[in-house]
Amino acid sequence: MPGTAGSGPALIHLTVPRLCSHSGPDNQRGYRTEAEIAFDATRDPLPRLRTQLVPAIITESQWTELETEVERDVTRALDGARSRPAPDPSTIHRFVYQEPSRAGDTPAFGGLSDADLAALPSSAEPNATGDVVRFAEAVKRTLRAELQRNPKVLVFGEDVGVKGGVHLVTEGLQKQFGVGRVFDTSLSEEGIIGRAVGMAVAGLMPVAEIQFRKYADPAHEQLNNCGTMRWRTANRFCAPIVVRMPGGYGKDVGDPWHSLSGEVTWAHAVGWQVAIPSNAADAVGLLRSAMRSRNPTIFFEHRSLLMTSDGSARYPGDDYVVPFGVATRVREGTDITVVSWGAMVHRCAEAAERFGGRVDLLDLRTVAPWDRDAVLESVQRTSRCLIAHEDTLTAGFGAEVKRRIMLGT
Repeated sequence: MPGTAGSGPALIHLTVPRLCSHSGPDNQRGYRTEAEIAFDATRDPLPRLRTQLVPAIITESQWTELETEVERDVTRALDGARSRPAPDPSTIHRFVYQEPSRAGDTPAFGGLSDADLAALPSSAEPNATGDVVRFAEAVKRTLRAELQRNPKVLVFGEDVGVKGGVHLVTEGLQKQFGVGRVFDTSLSEEGIIGRAVGMAVAGLMPVAEIQFRKYADPAHEQLNNCGTMRWRTANRFCAPIVVRMPGGYGKDVGDPWHSLSGEVTWAHAVGWQVAIPSNAADAVGLLRSAMRSRNPTIFFEHRSLLMTSDGSARYPGDDYVVPFGVATRVREGTDITVVSWGAMVHRCAEAAERFGGRVDLLDLRTVAPWDRDAVLESVQRTSRCLIAHEDTLTAGFGAEVKRRIMLGT
């Protein structure tokens, strides 16, 4: 009873028999004996529950009434499911991402409200007089600005709080905003993402850090479920989280655990936005865009950019927002299109300088969604294309870009 000693949450561990087959086509008699099935029937928990409740807690008629009610509800649900029309193939792609409402749509439960978003200032124009900052500092300033103006933003992950992250991107944020807003987690990537999803469904804006790209693998199921939430619930629920994850080859590091890129994994996953900025200004705009989005976002921070001055740029301001799916032209040229993203953009720019105005260099900035129109327009002019990205040789995202170029769509 409330107020008594020992009151509060309780964990009950029950071991119950499986009385039916695993699924319709499953015939458990192919792998269980009749004796095993009969024994489990004697352990059916419902008759035992009835013995426990009747007549000590409820009467025989009350138990019968409960059985009738449950049977009615189950029958009604079954009849409703069987009478539903077959799915319309033309709607299969609806609600992969947030989309404009149509008549009859119910707003998804989760993420920031319209009022929350309306209160957040944004600008598509960068501040041209901002001081030059490195990539890591740009990310930190963006997190700080959003923590200041949006009380629903939370930043967390392994070593994110006290230490400030392994790359010091969140250094000082916990001291400024407290352990309730910026905090360390246990060494459980699955727990980090699961926590973030729950927070987002509750209307918060969680920014979770996975310490290195490879460490996201233990959370793969949680990440996939987050991405498909809006689609598989037909827009009833959504969990627009931001997952920051450093990765890629960095200075003095080349092992398989701390240098993985593998962004194609999340470009392939349903429902995810994937940002891979090549410079500090785009990092600011894309991260802020992700933190205002109705869709979950992987925000990839390349280690080469975190650990060097590559990608330094003028800080574009605390309101700057970059839309997803819009590439930027780094070099204009006439003879060949070069498509890249992330740290490889700088290698491509260095190479392009040797060829004057012959190289048309595009930085995709985001790979989900990605700017097909910009790429196709450039290739139609140059008739040649080179895709430069950092991944293993087989099935990288460059193959998707190439496929679209060959199809012309």
